[in-house]
Amino acid sequence: MVEVPHVEIAITREDNPTGGRYVARIEGKPEAEMTFSKAGEKIQIIDHTGVPTELGGLGVGKALVEYMVHDVRARGLKVIPLCPFTKATLEKHPEWQDILQNPF
Repeated sequence: MVEVPHVEIAITREDNPTGGRYVARIEGKPEAEMTFSKAGEKIQIIDHTGVPTELGGLGVGKALVEYMVHDVRARGLKVIPLCPFTKATLEKHPEWQDILQNPF
């Protein structure tokens, strides 16, 4: 669970054989997601981050990136951020860049 002031965001990872997504849920609101493709067993390519307009300004996008960072670290993976939002967010956080397949 990631907390933003006055908002609880529940984030989970859903996997399939070739990729998956991280899904952020706030009760009574539409889902936000970050999709990824698997490039072998140790690399995850972040394809897209989608946050509905209704969730704008709540920090949901950043919460998805932060959750993904902790998740891939725990699983010993590296990331290639093709999604412009994810790439920009990782660039702002040097402490998260250890997960990058090719650091900036």
